[in-house]
Amino acid sequence: MKALFFEAAKASGLENEEIGQKLIETSARQGRSVIDDLLDSKLINEEDFLRQVAATLGLPYEPDLKPRHSRKLRDVCGAQLALRHRVLPLSLGPMELPPEYIEGEERPAASSLPDVEAPPDAEEAAGKPDRIILATYDPFNLLSKQATSQAIDLPIEWRMASRTRVLHGIQKLYGVGADTFEQILAGREGDTSFMDMKEEVNVLDEDDEEASVVKFVNTILRQALQQRATDIHVEPLENNLRVRYRIDGRLQEVPVPENIKALQSMVIARLKIMARLDIAERRLPQDGRIGLELEGNSIDVRVATIPTVEGEQVSLRLLNQEKFSIQKLGLEPHVRSTIDSLLKMSNGIILITGPTGSGKSTSLYAFLSELNTPFRRIVTVEDPVENKLEGVMQIAVKPEINLTFAAGLRSILRADPNVVMVGEMRDLETAEIAIRAALTGHLVFSTLHTNDAIAGITRLVDMGVEPFLVSASVRAFLAQRLVRRLCKKCRLPVSHDREYLDSIGFPTPKHGGNGQIHMINTRGCDHCNHTGILGRLAIYEIAVLTQGVQDLVVKRATESDIRAKAIEEGFIPMRQYGFKKVLDGETSIEEVISVTTMDMKMIEDFAPTP
Repeated sequence: MKALFFEAAKASGLENEEIGQKLIETSARQGRSVIDDLLDSKLINEEDFLRQVAATLGLPYEPDLKPRHSRKLRDVCGAQLALRHRVLPLSLGPMELPPEYIEGEERPAASSLPDVEAPPDAEEAAGKPDRIILATYDPFNLLSKQATSQAIDLPIEWRMASRTRVLHGIQKLYGVGADTFEQILAGREGDTSFMDMKEEVNVLDEDDEEASVVKFVNTILRQALQQRATDIHVEPLENNLRVRYRIDGRLQEVPVPENIKALQSMVIARLKIMARLDIAERRLPQDGRIGLELEGNSIDVRVATIPTVEGEQVSLRLLNQEKFSIQKLGLEPHVRSTIDSLLKMSNGIILITGPTGSGKSTSLYAFLSELNTPFRRIVTVEDPVENKLEGVMQIAVKPEINLTFAAGLRSILRADPNVVMVGEMRDLETAEIAIRAALTGHLVFSTLHTNDAIAGITRLVDMGVEPFLVSASVRAFLAQRLVRRLCKKCRLPVSHDREYLDSIGFPTPKHGGNGQIHMINTRGCDHCNHTGILGRLAIYEIAVLTQGVQDLVVKRATESDIRAKAIEEGFIPMRQYGFKKVLDGETSIEEVISVTTMDMKMIEDFAPTP
């Protein structure tokens, strides 16, 4: 048996044979799953390894798992059984297959096994099914196979598939937390442990063995974190309770148990209790926070409830307490050098612009972390405090007691700060106090909601700030957006007509990169969970107020004139920054175009010359 694993591992990319052999022997000696340990070690390619094992055993391998007759499959093979033993039911019904495929009967050699699937209407034609096809990734787990055979009163036909696809298929078929959901509906609705109002840090790794709403909600939260979600939305519909995760900037609906509507009030009540909200108040919006812990990491969750006609909707923003650094921003050299120069200044305002969710807070925290030394006093005013920085004095805005950005900033200036961060310049009063702070020797960071860096200049003037004050106090505007990062293991090369590339201002290969353009592989791979995307990256543009730009600002020049002057002096628009990332293979042209704007003058300025 160990020889089978070793040969399959060698055939699927095992480079260090000594480590692989030792891992297989250790797993076998300790009675662990050798397949799980090999896949967890990342020493081999999952798909190639399991294909090799399937071929050696003579089991059909399923590259795509598409269960048919989902409702009947769930009735025959329940969620608890599938999740506990990691098996995925694929279809029911009489199959035109030789008896050798059936569990418990002798199996011929691999070469003689046909891979025949049931016709789509086989079950309807035959009435009661006479067998079930199950997919597994570990055919050597005899205890699971025996338990499955005892629980399902049908002959079983086994297939193999990749672990990633099996686990993803189980979640899609049964829904998140389906095993707990089944037990709750089986008669445990009277459990009121989820009503415990004590303040706590919710440890998601330590679920109770008992089925409860607490365990069900923890499953939703844990899965969201494992999938790198930034937001969770629990939304009541007329006949369903919809759960959606925002992953890499896109909302994705999560499969949920079929009758989850029956638990709607209990799930929402549990979330409100975790956030220390009033569970009796269902008519007004409420805000709160939840403290979570997963694998030793602390996660802060901002919670907002909104009353709708179908019930209360709950939105959760997941904030990992990560360490911030400029290195993690992945800045291009010309932007990094400009940022380093700005951070060395002793006074002035640095403004970051962009819409909600464009990563402004992450950039601000990275800059503050770079400046955070024992020799500097840093004070911030935020709404709310999203991440805590050790050694930084952070103030949360509370409008109900008149602690606004302006009031907080005014108080900060009497507290001997070196660096000040204001969460957002929302009004003229806040802007004027920030300018006063910059002119009196403080380095000030803040944000504005504008489409690009140059528009930040006109926004301040439109707010009522005198142009000469903008010119004298502001050092630079940094605009940014987030684009999805391509999975480098499955991205697809693509070519475009030069005419199209010229029309969008795309540079020729000599401007950087290797000239190869890639696009998203919508089928994806196991490495990216079949999305084609693996995280997000930021693209930037930075407009430094040089003497030439300052002169135009004082003269109240138009935005287009200021932009033209900035380009003349070396300003690189965000789209050009993004195109550099395209040439580096990090993202696609479509992603960059979707988040950037570009007028005809800029296209003319940056179009390659024939």
